[in-house]
Amino acid sequence: MNNQFSENLKKIRKENNLSQEQLADCLGVSRQAISKWESGSAYPEMDKIIALCDKFNVNIDDLLHKDIKEVKGEEESKKKINNIVEDFLGFITNTINLFSSMSFKSKVKCLFEQVIIAVLLFLMSLIVSSVFKTLFSSLFGFLPFKAYSFIYGVFNAVLVIALLVTAIIIMSHIFKTRYLDYYDKVKEEATKSCDDKNEEVTKDEKVNFKKVENKIVIRDPKHSEYKFVNALFKIIVGIIKFFLLCFGLFVAFMLVFLFGVFIISFLLYKTGFFFIGLIMTILSSAVITIVILLLIINFVFNRKNNKKKMIWSFILALIVFGIGCGFISVGTLSFDIVDNNSEMVKVVTKEYDMEEDLIFNPYDNRKIEYIEADNNNIKVEYLVNKYCMVDDDTNHGDENIITAWSYCNNPMKYAREVIRNINDKKIISLDNDIVKINVYTTKENIDKLNANWDNHLKKIESREEEMQTYENRMDDLEEENAALRKKVNDLESELENTNN
Repeated sequence: MNNQFSENLKKIRKENNLSQEQLADCLGVSRQAISKWESGSAYPEMDKIIALCDKFNVNIDDLLHKDIKEVKGEEESKKKINNIVEDFLGFITNTINLFSSMSFKSKVKCLFEQVIIAVLLFLMSLIVSSVFKTLFSSLFGFLPFKAYSFIYGVFNAVLVIALLVTAIIIMSHIFKTRYLDYYDKVKEEATKSCDDKNEEVTKDEKVNFKKVENKIVIRDPKHSEYKFVNALFKIIVGIIKFFLLCFGLFVAFMLVFLFGVFIISFLLYKTGFFFIGLIMTILSSAVITIVILLLIINFVFNRKNNKKKMIWSFILALIVFGIGCGFISVGTLSFDIVDNNSEMVKVVTKEYDMEEDLIFNPYDNRKIEYIEADNNNIKVEYLVNKYCMVDDDTNHGDENIITAWSYCNNPMKYAREVIRNINDKKIISLDNDIVKINVYTTKENIDKLNANWDNHLKKIESREEEMQTYENRMDDLEEENAALRKKVNDLESELENTNN
């Protein structure tokens, strides 16, 4: 006879709180038959074994040949693991369903609350870590530095993991209590309400109601909220609205600027494709700006957005903007680039008295040219934009240096000239800076000016080297200072360990 079967039969009967008589009644046999099976002196028929397996949900092979207690323990552990996985997946599914049922404002409010809870838990963890560090230092400060660092690192890692797990459990529990459980309750109430109304409405009305029943309100005014969270949420939303309103003013000014540019762009009507592309890009940019401005205004003043119109307007504006950029690219291919147009240049003449220490600042060596002449003074010709003027300065501290620059005193004429050139499909590469400088004087003065300039450059180089020397010395002193501070810290640590 199979002794394992008899032992398993006893365990099953006792686990289910059945007497031999009760088990015999269930199987349709006598009590003596059960007694013989359990003692191993008799063996049941196959139909009775199958009945036992069906009633107590066990496998035939496990019942006849294995320890049923060990088998059930393995099954229970598997069930626990499966339940944990199912609970986790169910938590994720319910969270997704919850967020899909929330309005945008409710979603922001829920996320904001979770952030506040996370910040509070983080602050509490910092306090716990600080207390732990103090206690650990007091208890194990006598250890050598390396041993102390290793043990502290291990304990600190365990503490961080424990605090993290605790924070996750607390946040999950609060979220489940305040939102997921409430969502199940509201969903159940909405389902009951839907069933009641479906009994009284027509088929067409049922379709309309089904569209409404999915919109479940989360956290309605009848249910309590954390007042401090609600207050913080309102303050932060108010700050966001204030900054968005300021940005909206900037966007409004940008819109005004675009319309101004739109009017001015008609001055370039002769440029063909370039003009068409410019108009299209300006108008599409204005539409995009209007959409952004409406989004800001509707958010600040809690108004609903017409999403379809805004999305289509934004997409069409982007398409028009891209087409406009293409037209501008095609139009610019017909433009001619003109370098150093003589019609846009005039000559401004200035004279300076030659002095022993006079230095002429040559700007760019490509722009200045010294020309021998009979005059003992210095005659300088500045070639500049015909709408600009030249000014100079010789006040440079202890050095007598001539420095000149140009400025445009009639920008309107210059702008009209630029517009005229663009309409003629010409781009003139000429800015407001001095184009060229011609210096007329004697050979001796030219040599003297060059020598003075070379000496000036040597002085500058000498000053730079001196400054670099001081900077290097400062870096060396900072490194020495850092090394001394490290040495002081090491000595203080050794002294503290010695005292402990």
